[in-house]
Amino acid sequence: MSTIHGASEFGPTTARRQYYSPLEAYWDAFREWRKRERLRTQLCRLTDGELMDIGITRGEIDYVATNRDIDPRGAVLAP
Repeated sequence: MSTIHGASEFGPTTARRQYYSPLEAYWDAFREWRKRERLRTQLCRLTDGELMDIGITRGEIDYVATNRDIDPRGAVLAP
């Protein structure tokens, strides 16, 4: 005697093929580069006072644009 717990969902009848495409990897890298450049440009257009309001200096723009997921206020530079 068997008992089935829970409901099962049916997926699509045709499975999507997973394959590696070097072109897709290059495209993803290009899109990430464009996002960084767009952010860097937007930050460079801000005044020093506006940058101070968001907690960064003009010298930290490259770091912030490259490491978007890291809070620059938590970073401590080693001497």
